[in-house]
Amino acid sequence: MERGLDDGRVRLDKWLWAARFFKTRQLAHEAIELGRVLVGGERVKASRVVREGDELIVRQPPVEYRVTVLALATQRRPAAEARLMYRESEESAAQREQTLALARAERASFPHGDGRPTKKARRDIIRFKSSY
Repeated sequence: MERGLDDGRVRLDKWLWAARFFKTRQLAHEAIELGRVLVGGERVKASRVVREGDELIVRQPPVEYRVTVLALATQRRPAAEARLMYRESEESAAQREQTLALARAERASFPHGDGRPTKKARRDIIRFKSSY
């Protein structure tokens, strides 16, 4: 058996952590408790056993993943290996890309400041404000 792979029982929160949906098991546990992770369309507990073929909906606002479990693991693996543990539906991937593209466009249109004013610029601002 390859290190980190488990053919037996894996808790949902541990699988989400190993598949790199969440940085810590605690974050995975909290998301499950808040109802942001559904298995077969139903709310479940963090201790639920995940099986190959389970359909998961993982909500990480503003995106939502709809995935099918392909492999089980109890240890966190590199990102390239973690992506092999599940298959995301095509609709989910398209919707996620569209949402992220929209968010990038909104950030690009937001005006950025020029940073901290220089000493001269700050004095000019104070002089301007005090004149009124």
